[in-house]
Amino acid sequence: MKNIIIKYCKNWGFILFILLILEILIIGLVNPTFLNINNLLYSSNDFMHIVIVSIPFTLVLVTGGMDISITSVMGLTSIIFGMLHTFLNIPFFLAIILALICASLCGLINGFLVSNTDINPLVITLGTMFLYRGIAIGIAGSSGAAGYNGITGFSDSFLTLAYGSLGNIPYPLIFIIFLAIIFAIILHKTRLGRQYYLVGVNKDVASYSGIAVKFTITTAYIFTSLCAGISGIILTSYFTSARSDLGSDALLPTLTSVVLGGASINGGSGFIVNTVIACFFIGYLKQGLMSVGISSDVSQIIVGILLILTVTSKIIISKIRLIMLNNKILNKVI
Repeated sequence: MKNIIIKYCKNWGFILFILLILEILIIGLVNPTFLNINNLLYSSNDFMHIVIVSIPFTLVLVTGGMDISITSVMGLTSIIFGMLHTFLNIPFFLAIILALICASLCGLINGFLVSNTDINPLVITLGTMFLYRGIAIGIAGSSGAAGYNGITGFSDSFLTLAYGSLGNIPYPLIFIIFLAIIFAIILHKTRLGRQYYLVGVNKDVASYSGIAVKFTITTAYIFTSLCAGISGIILTSYFTSARSDLGSDALLPTLTSVVLGGASINGGSGFIVNTVIACFFIGYLKQGLMSVGISSDVSQIIVGILLILTVTSKIIISKIRLIMLNNKILNKVI
């Protein structure tokens, strides 16, 4: 029994889950309505786009990469969908598929540039972030949808993507569960998943081992942009309008969630389940702070501090482990 407890206490995902429960309970003490199960379920719609894109974003960090263009891909997908569906009268289901193909092409460009150059992925995706945002703004401007309202007039059947539910469970939450299972299997149970880890640890060794490093890296970026596009579609349904700036504030909570979930910014580590738990931890933290009267600007500051503390603590812990390992080796030699 003692060994089981120690095992769970060493599991960061389990610790995160306990912290999530404590967070909900503490906020509930201040604002009892926060503990209502329906409130918890439907308030999660506010950050479902973060969860959707954070899941494949884990793959990018595992490979040692970075993708800060996700916010622009969300806006680009949203405005392309709005154009296709509203102005070209393409059925919304087909318009969604075409918009997601465009999102996947963005990921293909990111992956191709990252895997075929020695330029830092942060720099590459910074450039593509401005590229995709510029395209989205240009499309919105040419269609007269550059304002805050964007493109509106969507059907009720499309709006059910964000507001529909199966019983008391919102459709986005059901999709999250499905997506998490799929990517958990890919990362932890397939050959491709093992290749992500090997590439993140050492690209040269992975290449000498016969792994298609370029293909592996590119797929991670395609998955991420595809899910960023899905987030853009969900946001379009949620706000009932297609806009080029949708998801513009998603980068900080996404990166924080993935890092807090255990992924290393240097690559080689990351867990899908932990990422999902971390997303809910940060999402409910922001929701809880706003429910007790703290503004969203202050909550953004808190999330930023959380990211800094997480990265810093990981660096300190890794150095302590290295020192302990060196001392252990020296003691054996002596």
